[in-house]
Amino acid sequence: MADLSIGIIGGTGPQGRGLAMRLALTRQRVRVGSRQAERAKASARDLNGQLDAAVPGLDKDLSFSWIEGDSNQAVTGMSDVVMLTVPFDSAADTLRDLVPHLKPGAIFVDVTVPLEFGKGDVMLRSLPEGSGSRHLRAILPAEFPLIGACKTQPAGVLEQLDAPLNCSDFVFGDHKEAKAAVIEMLQKIPHLLPLDVGGLSAAATVEGMTALLVRINRRHKVHSSRFSVVGLRP
Repeated sequence: MADLSIGIIGGTGPQGRGLAMRLALTRQRVRVGSRQAERAKASARDLNGQLDAAVPGLDKDLSFSWIEGDSNQAVTGMSDVVMLTVPFDSAADTLRDLVPHLKPGAIFVDVTVPLEFGKGDVMLRSLPEGSGSRHLRAILPAEFPLIGACKTQPAGVLEQLDAPLNCSDFVFGDHKEAKAAVIEMLQKIPHLLPLDVGGLSAAATVEGMTALLVRINRRHKVHSSRFSVVGLRP
């Protein structure tokens, strides 16, 4: 399958920045979006500087740019895969703004998790649809597939380019072809094992695993917990 152009909405935040750099290192076309185009362009320049420093002496093709930046709407309109990495509180409104700009045939990837913090604890927010991904699925027009992925990847580790991920990623969704395309896209990231964990019904389980990771991080005073499924071939 030919490389897909990837747009990361919320690409100026920690999760979006880390995913942008990891994907750009695989030579896939990546764009980061923000509500303000200039902010996205500035973020792209910063990320490109980090990538240049991480890969000294790289003989880049003159036509190749690590990461580009633009407004959320512009990035959405240019991308085959649109990854939403904004905080869940703004996810629904952001998606509504993006829908008119989605390319025909685009794949929407939900990276958000509806976490709720309080009294030193973390839990999943109770939603009528049963999960954050199902909540967004109800907003996204039916012709666009929704795939959940990268919900358990720690932002801090994603941004540390010298740190191998050494973990699994759980990919779910009801559209088989779109899910396979997202898995192929993520498989290019070294030391990451994307796994097909079924349909959209897996969303609540995967989101609950993210809440568990936050609990582990808090209790053990770390920021890098992640899951690795053993016994499967990479």
